[in-house]
Amino acid sequence: MHVDLLADAFESHRTHLRAVSYRMLGSLSEADDAVQDAWLRLSRSDADDIENLGGWLTTVVSRICLNMLRSRVSRREQPLGPHVPDPLVSRVDSGNPEHEALLGDSVGLAMLVVLDTLSPAERIAFVLHDVFAVPFPDVAAVLAVTPPTARQLASRARRRVGTAPVPDADPARQREVVDAFFAASRNGDFEALLSLLDPEVVLRSDGGDSRPSITRIIRGGHALGEQAILFAQGAPFAQPALVNGAAGVVVVRDGRPLSVMGFVVRDGVIVAIDVLADPERLRRLDLVPWLG
Repeated sequence: MHVDLLADAFESHRTHLRAVSYRMLGSLSEADDAVQDAWLRLSRSDADDIENLGGWLTTVVSRICLNMLRSRVSRREQPLGPHVPDPLVSRVDSGNPEHEALLGDSVGLAMLVVLDTLSPAERIAFVLHDVFAVPFPDVAAVLAVTPPTARQLASRARRRVGTAPVPDADPARQREVVDAFFAASRNGDFEALLSLLDPEVVLRSDGGDSRPSITRIIRGGHALGEQAILFAQGAPFAQPALVNGAAGVVVVRDGRPLSVMGFVVRDGVIVAIDVLADPERLRRLDLVPWLG
């Protein structure tokens, strides 16, 4: 196949491959690296012998992601504190087709946090089969296991992923609750804060290596309400955003992004908050619309 035709054929699958990689890795930059690696392998192969290019590329990128996940484990790259995956941040008033394509039916930060707790094989099996409907024999080929083993891996992952909170379907209601949360924080209204927080709410804050003091997990409505001063400081600088398709904010001060916050609002209360405050990773996100 001529190289230009091959490149065009690959580009027609790029969005799908990036969506697969993002779910497997939880990192936008690593997902792009995996997709680029898949292109290099395709360009060096005898493409004329590939009968199903989409299936071939999905298998290749899945194996690349599997190796990357295993490398994380072997090099002990997983942080000791909470890790918030790369968020997909979009304007509330205008859709982002690229992000919508990556999200598909939606993959919230809370789900990605749970996916991070899975073994590499469990994560690959779940993403391929449960998210992208890849048959178990094909999943087994990626993992070099038997189909029953692949089925068992996906089943274990499914039980864990089932614990991830799912937000209410109404985005306007989500936004109302998040806005009320910041208003209560700004006003120091502890009772109003408690009314907006699920008693079992969990906040995960990831400040990275440069901001370890704000890397923490806070559990429970009362414990989180007592930290209202943290949110009060950022409330005047919080700009509305969609974070992985759900209500969130980008906190910007003096033209510098301080954090991206994703909320899970369910039954009218906040059940989870995920905060990315790592300056290095924030710089890699496309936050230009919020910096003006």
